[in-house]
Amino acid sequence: MWWTAASAMPRLQKRMSLYHNPVLLNECIEGLAIRPEGVYVDATYGGGGHSRAILSRLGEGGRLVAFDQDPDAQGCAMDDQRFTLIGENFRHMKAFLRLNGIREVDGILADLGVSSHQLDDAGRGFSTRMDGPLDLRMDTRGGCTAAELVNTLDCEELTKLLRDYGELPNAYAMARAICTARAEKPLMTTLQLKEAVARLLPRGRENKYLAMLFQALRIEVNGELEALKQMLTQAVELLRPAGRLVVIAYHSLEDRLVKHVMQTGNVEGELRKDFYGNILSDIRPVCRKAIAATPEEVAANNRARSARLRIGEKVSQPIKTL
Repeated sequence: MWWTAASAMPRLQKRMSLYHNPVLLNECIEGLAIRPEGVYVDATYGGGGHSRAILSRLGEGGRLVAFDQDPDAQGCAMDDQRFTLIGENFRHMKAFLRLNGIREVDGILADLGVSSHQLDDAGRGFSTRMDGPLDLRMDTRGGCTAAELVNTLDCEELTKLLRDYGELPNAYAMARAICTARAEKPLMTTLQLKEAVARLLPRGRENKYLAMLFQALRIEVNGELEALKQMLTQAVELLRPAGRLVVIAYHSLEDRLVKHVMQTGNVEGELRKDFYGNILSDIRPVCRKAIAATPEEVAANNRARSARLRIGEKVSQPIKTL
């Protein structure tokens, strides 16, 4: 017999917290409006917290496919005949679903943040608190590291990167400081990078500026925004009518793309209408505003403080203008 959602949730939360404490868990599960015999996708598996909660709502005929490019996530794969974990970036979601005989789904969930496990592993370089290799790759099997970026980009390229992806107000000064420091010695660790920009961190806002710096490098290293655009576009195509798209974003660059898709059906945010004024969008927002974590959840899990959840529903007919 499968667990009921009510009886399963406390045990699920205890188990998944060992790897990662999922943000806005109940809101995500409710937002998916899960059908017991439906087909669902967890585009960002991580420690499997959201996936376990989805499975607790599925019946024997239900199916869940999860994606995660991080090899560490493979160690948290669940042994359940209804579940499949694919070790690839969610930008390849449509192709791998088709390889598994799936052309339509009832719901897609994506939590776009860095997992607690990744942040707590100094060897991955995601944390601004611990010293470690300046890596920042989600998929450690290959690709460019953050160390390669900070040691090879010229000052102009580095400034653009920090301004566009980190939204740092002092992007040029930071880039110049990094270039000056690396001229003496290559910056290979997170501590060396922090020391290079230390004098430019505003008093009382040091952690905020470091987070913005690391965010910029992480986005570039992993091609995150382009991957997100591809995933969101595919998600709208894959959903059945009344299917739900549930996405948690943690910074404005991600949230803007998600908001565009929810409101217009495309990542560009272009409102398209037919001759009669009908909005040509295949998806509509379920909630007008993004859902934030409660003060209680933020107190228990600080990572939830910047989370913004948006929910969209696939429509079968163009949305009418008001």
